[in-house]
Amino acid sequence: MTRVEDVRASAAAGADALGFVFVPKSKRALTIDAARDLFDAMPPFVQSVALFLDPDAAWVQSVIEELAPDLLQFHGNESGAFCRQFPRPYIKAAGTDWLSGGTERRWSDLIDDHPTARGFLLDSHETGALGGSGATFDWSHWPKGHDNDRQPLILAGGLTAANVASAISAVHPYGVDVSSGVEVSPGIKSAEKIQEFMSRVNHAE
Repeated sequence: MTRVEDVRASAAAGADALGFVFVPKSKRALTIDAARDLFDAMPPFVQSVALFLDPDAAWVQSVIEELAPDLLQFHGNESGAFCRQFPRPYIKAAGTDWLSGGTERRWSDLIDDHPTARGFLLDSHETGALGGSGATFDWSHWPKGHDNDRQPLILAGGLTAANVASAISAVHPYGVDVSSGVEVSPGIKSAEKIQEFMSRVNHAE
């Protein structure tokens, strides 16, 4: 989210959580001051999620103290120990490099290192890269036999109204995450695209 009207449109369409990017090099980056109005526009029962990518601990703490997000989301190479130090629950994002069978990164290692993560977001880019590129996730890499009750998995990467129902049917994620798929330009959402996306999600099988 970068605009108050997009916060309101997303909440009105039924989104469960809204993301706010605190990664300076992102096209959707927010400063704490720029985020205040957006957080003030958050309705009840919708979670605010603060996104980081290999941040300094002091930056994360400043965002928590100033904005009080409900949830943190880490997109880099943050260790479990790093993520657990903050007084907020968190989601750990992982890229295809954890899922494609390489020897240096193993999915089980990531799970073991983050036992307190509330969930894992699986994206189309490699870990440590910025999301929001619109590239589609290779669903064949989706972990087999996962249990969303114990280990919620969230699907991200290239989702749009045209493919989200197929994605849900193929991998049965706990939830889906969208950014560029409902935008007219980086950071600028379309109320119509948001509504269409949410409609397809709600009617997916």
